[in-house]
Amino acid sequence: MEVAAPERGVRTPGLSLPPGIERYPVPGGGSRAVEIHAGDIITVENREGGQVAELVAFTPAGAGDPGLIGASGNTGPDGLKATLMTSVSGRGVARALGAAGFDLGRARAVRVFADGARAGDSARFTAHGDGLLVIGAPGGPMTPDAQDTVTDLLLWIKRADPAMSRGAHIAPDPLADPLIDRNIAPGEALIYEVPKGAFIQVLDVQGRECSDFQAFSARSLDRGIPREIDPTATRSMTGRVYPKPGLAAKYWTVDFEPLIEIVQDSCGRHDTFGLACTARSYEDMGYFGHVNCTDNINASLGPYGVRPRAGWPAINFFFNTLLDADHGIVTDEPWSRPGDYVLLRALSDLVCVSTACPDDIGPANGWTPTDIQLRTYGAGQDFRRSIGWRKRPEDDVEHTKETGFHARFAAHTQDFVDYNGYWLANSFPGVGTLGEYWACREKVAIMDLSPLRKFEITGPDAGALMNACVTRNIEKLSTGQVVYTAVCAEHGGMIDDGTVFRLGDHNFRWIGGSDGSGLFLREQARRLDLNAHVRSSTDQLHNVALQGRHSRAILTELFWTAPDKTALADLGWFRFTIARLGGFQGTPVMISRTGYTGELGYEVFCHPKDAPEVFDALWAAGRPYGLQPLGLAALDMLRIESGLAFAGHEFDDATDPFEAGIGFTVPLKSKEADFSGKAALLDRKAHPQRKLVGLDIDASTVPAHGDCVRLGRVRVGVVTSATRAPILGKTIALARVEAIHARPGTELEIGQLDGHQKRLTARVVPFPHFDPAKSRAKGDYGA
Repeated sequence: MEVAAPERGVRTPGLSLPPGIERYPVPGGGSRAVEIHAGDIITVENREGGQVAELVAFTPAGAGDPGLIGASGNTGPDGLKATLMTSVSGRGVARALGAAGFDLGRARAVRVFADGARAGDSARFTAHGDGLLVIGAPGGPMTPDAQDTVTDLLLWIKRADPAMSRGAHIAPDPLADPLIDRNIAPGEALIYEVPKGAFIQVLDVQGRECSDFQAFSARSLDRGIPREIDPTATRSMTGRVYPKPGLAAKYWTVDFEPLIEIVQDSCGRHDTFGLACTARSYEDMGYFGHVNCTDNINASLGPYGVRPRAGWPAINFFFNTLLDADHGIVTDEPWSRPGDYVLLRALSDLVCVSTACPDDIGPANGWTPTDIQLRTYGAGQDFRRSIGWRKRPEDDVEHTKETGFHARFAAHTQDFVDYNGYWLANSFPGVGTLGEYWACREKVAIMDLSPLRKFEITGPDAGALMNACVTRNIEKLSTGQVVYTAVCAEHGGMIDDGTVFRLGDHNFRWIGGSDGSGLFLREQARRLDLNAHVRSSTDQLHNVALQGRHSRAILTELFWTAPDKTALADLGWFRFTIARLGGFQGTPVMISRTGYTGELGYEVFCHPKDAPEVFDALWAAGRPYGLQPLGLAALDMLRIESGLAFAGHEFDDATDPFEAGIGFTVPLKSKEADFSGKAALLDRKAHPQRKLVGLDIDASTVPAHGDCVRLGRVRVGVVTSATRAPILGKTIALARVEAIHARPGTELEIGQLDGHQKRLTARVVPFPHFDPAKSRAKGDYGA
């Protein structure tokens, strides 16, 4: 079934491809295998630049023949073989090759991009016959002082015969050997039984298709008292509109019995507000006799003795429903893309029903109903919890990852939240959020900051690129120095904030909060025609922050620095050094004197494979100093007290650095070079409209991000962040207010409920609220 053409003028990135075109991502350090046919046009795209590609073409007889794609192979596929042994994608390819009897060891490889490539560069081949193409993006672990990161490739195939194309999207391979693997056509329902501990995968094959799901306790059906998932009970028990992987993952009955839990969710937007579609809903629209999910569910459950209903409550997977400001239920096209899925685990023996919704008169299924794939897997599978995310709308989905330090922090807590595509600890119940906070303020604490996005900027024009993209003057940055700065769009709004590390004359490392800043740097390199690579290294460099007055003492006990590197005891604020754990032969790390707590602090960067060793050494050395783990909840208290900006709170792409309270990062007078947003920032600084201020609040109630700030009945600002500050013994906030009301001492009110019924009195004060001279971050704790 073909995906409907989008409405004129409506873009749907990632939803469909032109006829006969197929797209296959090749992960950095991984590989893919794809069938090819005579006449196919094969294009390999270097997504970020600088990544070598190796290709091996097998004939149907199993011979590795570069001539099959019109090339000559002059090297063994050593890099490709390495990917088959070290990556998840590679192991899948290796199994497929082994099953087909293909011997990679006897093949010759075609190596492209060996002399370097810019982002977007490509190599094209034509298939001269049928066969199997294996492509790899080889590369090994990157040490913290190197910049040879591995990055992704894209494989495009334009089929000579469009009939040989996959055409409309097909269901991706199962996650494991399935027990049930059934396609559900639009307007159909499937009833199936699932034993306790087994897994259920509901997969949207074409994208934009709703699937109603209901599950019954098999034990309750045997007793003749059916008990199924109840949306209202589920919302009450989880405190969420719909569950997601993590602590609030379960679906409950009205008896508060958990029946099922979410393990993986690549879409992240579903519905529990209403019913499965009903005959009545179609009749009221004038479509009498329209097939509907409720009738299908009734028919499926009949053999189990379940009485039919006019409307079945259901979990409407992939159905995009929300409540508007007036509490009206609003629906729109689903968020799901081709291949998106939800993976559930049965907490009891279940009888389940799944549908492929037939709604073709509204946006519920993108106006075109398509199919759902239903799979179940045995209880012995080890599926990790994850939430899908995409760097850009058109990119392939990625699942929540565990950092290299994850296992060590998981030994102290189960309270993890998805943060920028990684699981990070939110709190440590054995210590408590306040205990974590005080450990940092009074002694020392350690936390995982690996999700920070890292990008390697290299090449003859690397310095020029950085100076053109960030607000600080990079020409003044010395090797070994770090600077905090902002990245702005042309209109002055902030894309990201972060730090620039100078590793050499033409070598920089950007560490920011989002992928968007790295994408922006790469786009600017292309627009300005600069000879500079911008390659992601987030998965090559994971880091922990060691923060607090004893952090320096712990690090100097553990790490050795070469004579030509800055010793840790001498490392200045916003400087970094390369060190090794224990001695000359030890594990390499990069250590920067930076942090996000307002305390003396450092960040320790290493390859993920070395993370457990680095953590264990820090933990053992830190325990005599009172070292405790630190979670996101405590970190938020620390950074608000210290007046540190957070994306989505103090700034977004409509907020300039002056309005975000980090105007010091924009040296408009001393930086003569042009940079992105400079003209707009000159105007914004000359005509300020809003300003970030501190607020002291005369109440123990902590306002929420987004609460309005008012002067009388008039709204004059918004709370960006707030907390109860333990070290100050009062409630404080950061708020963005109209510039004419930003003078210290101005009396304001924070509106709650509807902004008028409940008010918290507050007054404008300078920020940071705590240690405004930043003496503690500089290491001066006095007596």
